[in-house]
Amino acid sequence: MDFIWKSDQFRIDPARPLYEQFVEQLRAMIVRGVLAPGVRMPSVREMAATIRVNPTTVMKTYQELERDRLLVTFRGQGTYVTTDTEAIWESKRTIVREAVKHLREIAESLDLTVDQLLELALEKEE
Repeated sequence: MDFIWKSDQFRIDPARPLYEQFVEQLRAMIVRGVLAPGVRMPSVREMAATIRVNPTTVMKTYQELERDRLLVTFRGQGTYVTTDTEAIWESKRTIVREAVKHLREIAESLDLTVDQLLELALEKEE
């Protein structure tokens, strides 16, 4: 099964390296199940043409996701989303840890605890 790609599926922040953004966004798509285990990814050239970036950027992205065990490449057959559920869970844990770290940083910058920050966020507006 192949995933149909559209150029508008990625949000780009020009202040950050493209490949890092693609890694984050593809990782999120994999852990959310938008890219299901076993889905064949487009070739580097196909992906680069679709999202209008240099093929080196896509290659770097795929390599990073392979190091994280989220993509698997079979020579001559293509690149696929992993079926390794432990690798997917580990990436999910990593994403959550990063989010909590960011939340702590925001709370500290406001001289609040995380609990206080969450309490304020969940307060109903009057």
